[in-house]
Amino acid sequence: MKRLLITVDGPSGAGKTTVSRLLAQRLGYRYIDTGALYRGVALAASRKKWAADDDSKLADICSKLTFEFRESPNGQRLYMNGIDITEQIRTPEISMLASDISARRCVRQFLLKVQKKMAKDGAVVVEGRDIGTVVFPNADMKFYLDADHDTRVLRRYKELAARMGRTHIRLDEVAKAVTERDERDSSRSLAPLKPARDAIRIDSTLMEIEEVVDLMHRYIAGIVK
Repeated sequence: MKRLLITVDGPSGAGKTTVSRLLAQRLGYRYIDTGALYRGVALAASRKKWAADDDSKLADICSKLTFEFRESPNGQRLYMNGIDITEQIRTPEISMLASDISARRCVRQFLLKVQKKMAKDGAVVVEGRDIGTVVFPNADMKFYLDADHDTRVLRRYKELAARMGRTHIRLDEVAKAVTERDERDSSRSLAPLKPARDAIRIDSTLMEIEEVVDLMHRYIAGIVK
């Protein structure tokens, strides 16, 4: 059986992470969260007090980074230079900074190599925002997962509230952050967020997680011989 390379792109709050992880589990594939890699670079940049217009420093920061995903009883963990940073990258501040640095050419070139190395043997589900359009344009199967704005805001709010507590998160602030992230990701000149022409588009607004995974699995089963 062919070891497929499957991509899942889409905006924040569409459900990409959960769906991609469950799809990989069902297929017995590895799951690669490329958004976590950008967050990792953002975390490193924040620690080095990176100035938004200093690409030479950002390139130097990237040159000193290594990333590795490891499985654990609590799920997949991301290690940067051998240190677990999984919890530290899941904050609103790092999310916005990740959106900023994702528009920098030096970061995209650096992570392009990282992503290609991670997925070189196939049998992977790779999640991100430009995976089917830029990173793996010849992927075996491409999905673009979306949902309406209000649904994505509520999902993002619930995710953050579960991690940080409802007293620390406001729905209106989450809505503003999601809107700003959408605008940045879709309007940037370098690798903007958009569906690949050959991607299968799925609107998850009225769908449960398992329904989305089931639908994706049916599409995949149609091409596996």
